Amino acid sequence: MKPKEKPSYLGHRERIRGKFAEGGLAPFLDHEVLELLLTYAIARRDTKPLAWALLKRFGSLSGVLDASPQELKSVKGIGPNTAVFIKLVREVFKRYALEAVRETVTIRTPEQVAQYCKASLEGKSEECLELIYLSVRNTVTKAEIIATGLIDRVSVSPRKIVECALAAKAAAVILVHNHPSGDATPSVEDILLTREVVDAARLLGISVYDHIIVGKGTHYSLRANGKI
Repeated sequence: MKPKEKPSYLGHRERIRGKFAEGGLAPFLDHEVLELLLTYAIARRDTKPLAWALLKRFGSLSGVLDASPQELKSVKGIGPNTAVFIKLVREVFKRYALEAVRETVTIRTPEQVAQYCKASLEGKSEECLELIYLSVRNTVTKAEIIATGLIDRVSVSPRKIVECALAAKAAAVILVHNHPSGDATPSVEDILLTREVVDAARLLGISVYDHIIVGKGTHYSLRANGKI
């Protein structure tokens, strides 16, 4: 009896895994990165068509990773477990970026937290306001998203921001929020909110180190641009 041949995708999996083992992701195209990723979530299927389908639906690798589990499941062939696995990869990268910031001895420039800000908020479909709490030595102690939706002085009061900083026992705070439009330029409301937070926090001995706005592949520091 002639032995059954192995499915062709098994050999392809071995090749792309070997390629990664030898040279990391540097030589990979976006669809190959997704193919490789999907091999660890889908056991018995050729992952190349799924990789291309995801890129077609979300436009880019970052778009796939930023998609919600519900959006991912809208692509035929992506089940609940695979959607959660892709989301997990995104969250692991976010945790890694935060730990890299925490390991920095002292935060001195906006660039030192920009990578985390982008990892956390870039690509989200709605505005989010995140607070990064700093110790008296300007080391990061914690980060949390405190609001989603329209971010302005009505929806997020300076008082709420200061209360969160007090609860975290922070000596200073960095405000971070995203512009889903992709343009990181601050609005008049962004600047007014920041200045009101600065004034309110100062009364309680808390410093506002910066307000960083995240766009598509870019960011804007209000401190670096003289707005604080």
